[in-house]
Amino acid sequence: MGNPEGAPAPEEQRLGPVVRRREQVQPGTTDQRLLDTPEDGSADWVHTDPWRVMRIQSEFVEGFGTLAELPSAISVFGSARTKAGSPEYEAGVRIGRALVDAGFAVITGGGPGAMEAANKGAREGNGISVGLGIELPFEQGLNPHVDIGVNFRYFFVRKTMFVKYAQGFVVLPGGLGTLDELFEALTLVQTRKVTKFPIVLFGTEYWGGLVDWLRGTVVAQGKASEWDLLLFHVTDDVEEAVALVTKETGL
Repeated sequence: MGNPEGAPAPEEQRLGPVVRRREQVQPGTTDQRLLDTPEDGSADWVHTDPWRVMRIQSEFVEGFGTLAELPSAISVFGSARTKAGSPEYEAGVRIGRALVDAGFAVITGGGPGAMEAANKGAREGNGISVGLGIELPFEQGLNPHVDIGVNFRYFFVRKTMFVKYAQGFVVLPGGLGTLDELFEALTLVQTRKVTKFPIVLFGTEYWGGLVDWLRGTVVAQGKASEWDLLLFHVTDDVEEAVALVTKETGL
């Protein structure tokens, strides 16, 4: 999901349902304008933030209305930088197809890389391929394998959709955005905000260091319990990954 420093401005920018191109591309994002503190210390936000509530509400309504009739689904996360044709990409394709074969719809962030791979697998399996995009200062757009796409302005609205309309997560190797989604899901399960929500990390070599750190540092220092390490599974096997989410969701 990262953007190299100094990258040129995008030719196309999606601001929720609005598309801007060429000279009409605006700097920054809606999230940024919501969260940044004005440099001059002005209190103009008092007059503008209440109206943002309406926009946030509209995003929830749009997402709920679009996704409410989805069948059981699994959200698949992974790096936007995963190269097409790489082993990780091909694993994503196989996972997307296997999830469809098991009766799930597939939800991703709608971008390139691992997300595109899972959407491609779902589409090739004649399943439902969903992409939940996000407004970013560098435009990626929805990949061509998405059948149902929703673009969001706010990360927290998008995150709600990932969890609300999925019965579990499969997490491919990824960067900060992937880790963000992973740890949010782990926190929701740990605090019992969601139940029967399997989380599968795909790629033992990639995730091994993180698991070792959780066990050897976080748990060892009493910041988490041994039980918390049972909140997720790690595997290199596509069939096992799908079997784990199927078993826990009862599909």
